[in-house]
Amino acid sequence: MDRQLLDEFRHGSAEAFEQLFHLHQAAVYRWILRLVRHPAAAEELTVESFWRMHQAHARFDPERGFEPWARRIATHAAYDWMRRQRPETELTAEAAAQLPSAAESDPAEAAEMRAAIAQAFARLPAKLRIAATLVVVEELAQREAADALGITLAAVKVRVFRALRLLRRDLEAQGMKP
Repeated sequence: MDRQLLDEFRHGSAEAFEQLFHLHQAAVYRWILRLVRHPAAAEELTVESFWRMHQAHARFDPERGFEPWARRIATHAAYDWMRRQRPETELTAEAAAQLPSAAESDPAEAAEMRAAIAQAFARLPAKLRIAATLVVVEELAQREAADALGITLAAVKVRVFRALRLLRRDLEAQGMKP
């Protein structure tokens, strides 16, 4: 990326911000959508993320790159949104259909399992849900998830472990065999 563009952004240039917005808007939207699994919310959070980036332009370090910085801000915006959601909020039908099922031979049983997993997943605390989404659902490397979340690799491993343990317990309480 053009170092001059990044320096101009850091010093508050509206034109530089606009160029960065156009260059990275789609990538930030896709990143947020991977986390929140809700297209309308992802659109709103993309705008909010860029607003946060604009407000924080003086703290931006061009040496560290725009993409990781933007991803971290977008992750925090998604996390804030997830925390505000009611735990009973279900995942979209599209997201639930992407979840694996051990009962692929029986479509009714598979649909029931996917729905139970989606509901259990939606009840996870936001910190655990976002880590599990990145590592388990999106199959992002744990190191990449740690960088995106701004936490240690060990913290990602702990969060994913706890999320899977809570999912297992929740499914067992619903009479499902995970």
